[in-house]
Formats: sequence, structure tokens, C-alpha cells
Amino acid sequence: MVLLHHNTLDTLCAALAYAMNITPPEYAASPSEELIHLVDTAFGVKRADRLFMYNPDAIATWIIEKYSDFFDAVRATTTLELPFCTVMPSVTPVCFGTMYTGAQPAVHGITRYAKPVIKIDTLFDAMIRAGKACTIIADRECSMGKIYLEREMDYYYFDTCAEINAKAAQLILEDRYDFIAVYNGNYDSTMHKNGPEAPISLGKLSANTEAFATFAALIREHWSMHNTLIGFAMDHGCHEIDGNCGSHGLDMPEDLNITHFYGAYAAKDTSHV
Repeated sequence: MVLLHHNTLDTLCAALAYAMNITPPEYAASPSEELIHLVDTAFGVKRADRLFMYNPDAIATWIIEKYSDFFDAVRATTTLELPFCTVMPSVTPVCFGTMYTGAQPAVHGITRYAKPVIKIDTLFDAMIRAGKACTIIADRECSMGKIYLEREMDYYYFDTCAEINAKAAQLILEDRYDFIAVYNGNYDSTMHKNGPEAPISLGKLSANTEAFATFAALIREHWSMHNTLIGFAMDHGCHEIDGNCGSHGLDMPEDLNITHFYGAYAAKDTSHV
């Protein structure tokens, strides 16, 4: 019998706020103790001053377990595998709404597949209040491209994952944002049409892990003066349905169980230089 992960996704947001040494959003649940421990161990009282979140879509825990080798590059750049049970319904705007507010769907206001702008307090608002520069890089029509609009931050929209990734790399090199969130929906869109384990879907899965590894390498080199927290953080899982297609949204472990990966890079000590 497959059980649900005991950590709930609403515990992530306050932990990210803790990592950045800011007050969490108003409705955020208590923070993940595992992530707090990683931050304290890596940074101590200084915490992080950069946060990079890579948000792939629909990568389930069962996919990570079955195709473990695909995640070698992610594991090589992170130290914490953090299991979560996402929220219901397990669809993209609902889950990303909880990820960056720390609130349950009934509180943040998205309780079905719809993409209204979230009006309650979010991690982006908390960052902005603390004087931090934030940006989202995504497809204009995706949930992440819509539900966090109307904030004093920058939004970069592109039609392809290649363009999204190129912009993310550029912004890492420029080092002018405190918080970068990158969304890629290529695995989700492909698995819906072809199934979660189709070769073309696994190719998109691999593209996500390789992109994250590239970003991590750039961050280690070009953000070496910062304490940085990076995350490979999906919204929900997936399952196969009739016709060799894929789906999600149900109250079942395949859709609800997800596993995030986090890495903490301490700033290089240059006092002796």
C-alpha cells in the first residue's frame, strides 16, 4: 500500500521565508523543520541572501523513484530530498498557489483549475516588503505566469523552454535578483499526451534535470559571494490513464506525493584574499 507523504506542501513557504530571513506571508503554515535545519547548518545566523527556485511541472515521487538515475545530476547539486504531500485538487494553479503562499486552497482562493491573480499575501509580497528584487520566468499562459501578477516585480515570458532557460541563465550571470522562480511545463504537457513513462516524456524529464544542473553550476560560479538556497520544486505528481495518456488531479498517492530537492551554497570566504 502506497502511503501519502506526511509533510504538507503548505509548510514550504514559511521555510523559504526563514531561509531569506524575512517575515513569512500572513497565512503561511508553520515551516518545514527539515528545510530549516538545512538552512541553519549551511548558513547559521546569516541565512541566505539569494533564492533560486526551479519549478518543473507534474514530476511525481514514483517517477523519481522508478527513474532514479535521471536525477543523479540533481542530487549532485543538492543535499536534501524533501517529500511533500501536495494539495487537492492536485492541479497546477491550486498547488503553486499553496507553494508560494503557504496557505491551503480555500484560503488562497484557487480551488479548481483556474488562474486568477492571488490576492492574499505571498512569498513574493513578503520579499518585496523586505526590499528584495524578485522575478518569475515562465510561459505567459501557464499558472505561474498568471496567478502571481500585479506585484512590484519583473515578469519574463517566453514561448519555449529553451528561451525560458536562456533567460534564467542570463539573469543568474547578471546577479541582480534576490529571488528567481523559473517555471517549465514541458514534462507535464508531454506526459498528458503520451503518458508519464513514454520515451518522449522521459526525454522532457531529463531536460528538466539537466537544466537544473546547469543553473546550479552557474550559481556556484557566479553567485559565490552569496549564501544561496536552490530548489528543484514541482507542484504535483501524475498517473497513467487509458489511451497511453497521463493525468493528475485525483486524491491518490501518484498525484499527491512529490519530492523536492534543495541545496544550500555558502558564500566563499574571501577575508584572506
